[in-house]
Amino acid sequence: MKDNYDACEAHVLASEGGFTNNPYDPGGPTNWGITLEDAHLYWKHNATASDVKAMPKAVAQDIYRKKYWDALNCDNLPSGLDYTVFDYGVNSGIARSGKILRHCMGLPATDWHVTPDVIAALQKRDIPALIQEINDERLHFLHGLSTWERFGKGWSIRVHSVNAISLHMAHGPAQGKAA
Repeated sequence: MKDNYDACEAHVLASEGGFTNNPYDPGGPTNWGITLEDAHLYWKHNATASDVKAMPKAVAQDIYRKKYWDALNCDNLPSGLDYTVFDYGVNSGIARSGKILRHCMGLPATDWHVTPDVIAALQKRDIPALIQEINDERLHFLHGLSTWERFGKGWSIRVHSVNAISLHMAHGPAQGKAA
């Protein structure tokens, strides 16, 4: 939903935090949730771990908007579902997030794009139930990763928080179903 971007971004930034370079995290050097690989692709083609550590928050915000929110067509998703899909994309990749949205809607998951057909199909869906289904699948997916033992507690807290916030957003005024 167009009006939700700032709130959704603030929640993602709070979840992602500042700089990390955990040797057990396959993302490597990361700041504000932006990995060194994404820094190369969307900011500085020759970025180093030091560049990522010094990355201004505004750079991360720009990357979030273009690479995640816009790529997943979140402006056109119902309130709450936009945050669930956006956060899932940031945490596990936009392709996975888009495919799971489509899968949970009973649409072919061979493509990850959130197309006008996906948006139209949302008109017939119970958005809170879809939010719950996506977050349940997300937790199941994360639990199956080899890094679950190390990061699972934090991931679980994050997914439960995303689910609760998303459901609260979806139950706002006239926003339980797609508009």
